[in-house]
Amino acid sequence: MNVIDLHRPIWEKLQARRRRLPHALLITGQRGLGKYALAKEFAAGLLCEDPGADGRACGRCLACGWFAQGNHPDFRLLQPEALAEAQNEAEDGKKKASQQITIEQVRGLDDFFNVGTHRSGLRVILIYPTEAMNRNTANALLKSLEEPSPETLFLLVSGEPMRLLPTIRSRCQAVPVRVPVAADAIAALKTVGVTEAEQWLALAGGAPLLAWELAQSGQGQWLDQLVKRLAAGGRGDPLTAAAEMEKLLKDSKGKVGLRQVVEWVQKWTVDLALAGQSLPVRYFSGERATIEKLVAGTPVYEFLGFHRKLLRERRQVEQPLNVRLFLETLFMDYRSLFSN
Repeated sequence: MNVIDLHRPIWEKLQARRRRLPHALLITGQRGLGKYALAKEFAAGLLCEDPGADGRACGRCLACGWFAQGNHPDFRLLQPEALAEAQNEAEDGKKKASQQITIEQVRGLDDFFNVGTHRSGLRVILIYPTEAMNRNTANALLKSLEEPSPETLFLLVSGEPMRLLPTIRSRCQAVPVRVPVAADAIAALKTVGVTEAEQWLALAGGAPLLAWELAQSGQGQWLDQLVKRLAAGGRGDPLTAAAEMEKLLKDSKGKVGLRQVVEWVQKWTVDLALAGQSLPVRYFSGERATIEKLVAGTPVYEFLGFHRKLLRERRQVEQPLNVRLFLETLFMDYRSLFSN
């Protein structure tokens, strides 16, 4: 999927900045828009020795070869070890990888800054996702942002910029990435073989790369089961629903997590709140009629309150817990929305 064509206006704005680059850009937007891919394309174009007229890397020069192999001397990628291993399809049996960008990774940039750049060119550091830093790591990065080395560009990519330290945000120029035009996103999905592109794009909230990921992940079966339980509203059986979802989670062997279940319930709740205000649903467009029936008789503020509770519970799923008990509570709270 070509993220440059999907986000042509953003790409052109990035190219306009080439004439006078700041020391740091913060690229933000919801999950699944292709922010990381866009930032990486921009970095490749900046380091390319013969970029095209539109700023794309040529893909032929020595610098592009180094970049493609991940060993360009003037480029560093900081990302959680777990994410890097997932991208490289790491083997099982290894020590559990870190979910955070570590302070050692940031401190490792000191040697990078002390070495001259290749052919006196630009030095680029790409950090993704930037919110995957604890406070100590963020403070270590802040020192580099406050006193940037010459000819150095930081590209920070974040789906949750408000989780970053205000001092980090204030030292970056923001580059917000918007949801692309639906027709363009659907066309892009069809070019990579996604069937029912409209449905997947709606479920992804308009984010084409997330839609692609969902379509390829095989989540359709368990998602259908979850929707069936949610569609029951006040008639649903929370205990049966919890047992069913727990079994689906176990059967997925790690491919589906509790966090994803909560996120899909959140999206369903957003659609309930929208329908309650006579607005079009955003995610579950194929279930619009069912959702509109469910909201009858329930005040919108009930759905909004439940959504806020889900935001808190989504943080809890990162910690060890009793999965069955968590799901039972979730479905009981959901059913209570329709008890009046």
